[in-house]
Amino acid sequence: MSWVSWPWPALYGGLQDFPSFQCSESGALCSHAIWTSTSVSHFPDNPLGEWRWRTTFLLALASAAVGMGSVWRFSYLAGVYGGAPFVLTYLLCLFLLAIPVLIAELVIGGQGRSGVVESVGRVVERSALSRIWLLWPWLACLTGLLLVACYTVIAGWSLAYAADSVNGAFTAASAKDVGDYFAALLGDGVQLMPLQTGFLVVVALFLLGGVRLGLGLLVWLLVPALLAALVLLLEFSFAEGELRQAGDFLFAFQLLDFNREAGLVALSQAFYTLGIGVGTGVCFGAYAPRRVPLGRSVVAVALFDVVVAMSVGLVAFPLIFASHQLPSMGPELLFISLPYAYGNLPGGDIYSGLFFGLVSLVALGSCVAILEPLVGALMQQFRLRRFTAVVIVGALAWWLAWQGMRSLDPGEAGEWGRGVLFHGMDWLAGAVLLPLSTLLLVLLVGWGLRLRVLRRQLSREPRWIFSLWYGLVRYIAPPAALLVLVAALLLY
Repeated sequence: MSWVSWPWPALYGGLQDFPSFQCSESGALCSHAIWTSTSVSHFPDNPLGEWRWRTTFLLALASAAVGMGSVWRFSYLAGVYGGAPFVLTYLLCLFLLAIPVLIAELVIGGQGRSGVVESVGRVVERSALSRIWLLWPWLACLTGLLLVACYTVIAGWSLAYAADSVNGAFTAASAKDVGDYFAALLGDGVQLMPLQTGFLVVVALFLLGGVRLGLGLLVWLLVPALLAALVLLLEFSFAEGELRQAGDFLFAFQLLDFNREAGLVALSQAFYTLGIGVGTGVCFGAYAPRRVPLGRSVVAVALFDVVVAMSVGLVAFPLIFASHQLPSMGPELLFISLPYAYGNLPGGDIYSGLFFGLVSLVALGSCVAILEPLVGALMQQFRLRRFTAVVIVGALAWWLAWQGMRSLDPGEAGEWGRGVLFHGMDWLAGAVLLPLSTLLLVLLVGWGLRLRVLRRQLSREPRWIFSLWYGLVRYIAPPAALLVLVAALLLY
C-alpha cells in the first residue's frame, strides 16, 4: 500500500535559546530585547525574483496546499473513522503540527531571500551550524521530484478521462465497463504518453515564466478556476445526489468508529497536507513580499485547504450513494466509482469532464510549486539559466513518469512490471523521504537556528504566538514526524 492510497507524501541548541531565558546579571528577562531588536532588519533582494502583492503569496500557498490527498482521500477517511471526531482530530493535528512546520519553512525562506539551498545556507551560516545541513534542501527536492513523477501519471489518467467523459465514453456504462476501461488505459501508452508529455510541457512553461510571469500568473488563474469548478460540481451533486446520506457519512459523530488507528491516520493526513517537506515553503517564503504576517497567512491557507477537501467530499459521495455504490478512496474512487456515477445521470458526462479537469488543475498547481525549488537550486548552485534548469528538471520528471507509467502496464512482465516501480517511487517519496525531510527540518529550526534568526520573520506576530510556534516546532513536531515515519515503515 502506498502514500497515494494511505494517509501518510552537528545538531545543537538548548533551553538558553528559548524566548524567556535569563540573560543579564540582574536576572531580568531579555526576550523583549530580542523581540524589539530583531523586528526590523535589512533583507537582500532575491536574485530569483519576488512577488509584489501579499495576495499572490497567499494564492501560491493555496495552490500548493491543495494536493491529491485533499481530492481523493481526506473525505473518505473522515467518513470511515467516525466523521466529526476524525475531522476535529485532523484539525487539531493541522494547527499543532502542519501549520508550524510550514511556518518554519517560510521563516527560512524569508530570512534567506534566495533559492532553497542558498536560503538554508544563509541561515545555517548565521547560526554557526555545520554545512551538513545543506543536505536537507537537496533531500526535499529529490522527494518533490519523485512526487511529481507520480502526479504526472495521475494527471495523464485525468486528462484521458476528461476527454472521454465529454465524448460520452461512460454514458450508461456499468461499473464493470468503467473498470475495464481503466485497466485498458493503464496499458495504453500510445494514449497516455502524449497526455503526460503535454502536461509536463505546460508545467515547464509556467516554470519558464519565472516568479511573476510564471508562478504568479498561474496562481491567479488556477485558484479562481478551481473554486468556480467546485461551485458548479457542488450544485450538480446537491441536485442529483443523496446529500443526506453523504452528510451522515462525512459529518456524523460516530465515536465507536474512532480509535487509536484513527488518531494516527489523522496525524499522518495532517503531515501530508499544505505541501510541507519538499522545499516549497522555503521557496515561497523567499519570494514573498517583505513583512508578510506569516502565521495568519498560513492559518488562512490551512482553512482554505480544509474547505476544499470537504467540498470535494460533498461533490463525490452524494453521487456515490445515489448510484448505490460503497464509499472508496484513491484511484478506485476517482477512476471507477465517480465515472460510473456521472455516466448514469442526465448531463453527467459534462460534469464528469469538469471534475477531471479540476483534478488536472490540482496536479498542475502542485507540480509547478514542487518543482520550482529544484529549478532555483540548479540555477544558483550550477549557474544555469532558468531555461536550462527547467529543461533538465522537466526531462527528469518526464523520464520517471514514463517509467512509472510503463510499470503499471498489465502486459509489462519485466523486473519493474506490475506497478513495482510506480508504487516504489510512491512509497519511497511518501512513506520515507517526506516524513524524514520534515523531521530534519524541524530539528534544524527547533534545535539549531538561533532565536534572533527566527524572530526577524515573525516580527509582525504577537509575542505569545512566536513562543507557541517555537515550542511546537521544538518539542511536538519532531516526535510526531518520527511517529509518522516509523508507522509508515512498520505498517507498509
